[in-house]
Amino acid sequence: MKSILVVDDDTQLRTALREAIVRMGYSVILAEDPVDALKKLDETPVSMIVTDMKMPKMDGVAFIKEARKKTGSLPILVITGFATVENAVNAMKEGAYDYLMKPFSFEALTKAIGSIMSSVSQGGDEVLTNNENMKNLVQLSHSVALSDMTVLILGESGTGKELLARYIYKTSHRSKKPFIAVNCAAIPDNLLESELFGHEKGSFTGALDRKTGKFELAHGGTILLDEIGEMTAILQAKLLRVLQEREVDRVGGKQPVPVDVRVIATTNRDLQKEIKEGRFREDLFYRLSVFPIQLLPLRERPEDILLLSEHFAKKFSVQLNKTITGFSDDAVELLRTRQWRGNIRELENAVHRSVLIAKSDLINADDFMLEGNLSQCNPGNGSLRGMEMDLIMKTLEETKGNKTKAAKKLGVSVRTIRNKLQENGKNFPAAWKN
Repeated sequence: MKSILVVDDDTQLRTALREAIVRMGYSVILAEDPVDALKKLDETPVSMIVTDMKMPKMDGVAFIKEARKKTGSLPILVITGFATVENAVNAMKEGAYDYLMKPFSFEALTKAIGSIMSSVSQGGDEVLTNNENMKNLVQLSHSVALSDMTVLILGESGTGKELLARYIYKTSHRSKKPFIAVNCAAIPDNLLESELFGHEKGSFTGALDRKTGKFELAHGGTILLDEIGEMTAILQAKLLRVLQEREVDRVGGKQPVPVDVRVIATTNRDLQKEIKEGRFREDLFYRLSVFPIQLLPLRERPEDILLLSEHFAKKFSVQLNKTITGFSDDAVELLRTRQWRGNIRELENAVHRSVLIAKSDLINADDFMLEGNLSQCNPGNGSLRGMEMDLIMKTLEETKGNKTKAAKKLGVSVRTIRNKLQENGKNFPAAWKN
């Protein structure tokens, strides 16, 4: 089981953090101050550090510098109060992965830890493949990582674009500096400019304090602009200027701020088509695609399906405290013959569910809960159906009946959730059937 070191001088918060992290399936090592934490780092290997910023004996930034000497690029999540936001920014510059502002919810904590652990657990940012074309792409990626070239990673959803971006970062000379990922599709258009470039206090309604943008946070390191094809034309023009001038203009700022950042962008869109249809700037495309990399969909690398499935099975077996040893012949056949339209992400979700459902150390075809195949999975087996319903029920309870969130967590469509509820209506509260 992977261990997370929690460093905080507040006994109550330290205990609450331990309980939350244990619920995620990790073991926890507690330290009441940075000196104690550094001693424990010498004694016990850990997979991640969660640390407060304001502590006795040593502040968070100094602790991160010392921890980096012992652990290299071990991921660090910083917890900070409003008064120490600037210190959190400095921590990011020293290589912290992310920070949470107090007070934060259990959901925000688990999301932050889950995202960080997921990104570093997939082979240590190693791209797993037996496909010769993919091996060549990885070799090219390693070569470009040694430079500061801007990289554009293209590929269908779920092909591992962010994983490859992190691989390039980890093998670059900037690996000791921040890696900041921004999902351009997940942030509303009216907030994305402030998120990327920052803003000054009073620059717009609601700007109660100065905000440091992601480009400044990534200074010295790497910024990932995920789903760049979703960016509006106005922001495209401003991003182009940042790439040309190597400086950002905060919203409401009086003078530009120089930044030294390596840019990696990803998209699942056909940017050449977007350019022809007037939705993407051609000059920005050429600025971004100094070194373009086209990732292969899973259907073009079938020899990787079982390799990745076994990797995910081991990963989730540890997280769920199971003793999965492999896949049965019928499960292997199902994995190899299924059309993985969602690529590696869909495969990972499917294996995750199968590990949870599996009744023995070997995953069988009946243990897979696949989109479009749920009702066909061993229909005569009432226990499987019961486990399937238990999984849906548990997920709906976690999302407080929100079927959209539940479907996302399960990796299936809302329609599938709705159909299952209708088929088993007597087992669910009426409010969940809408």
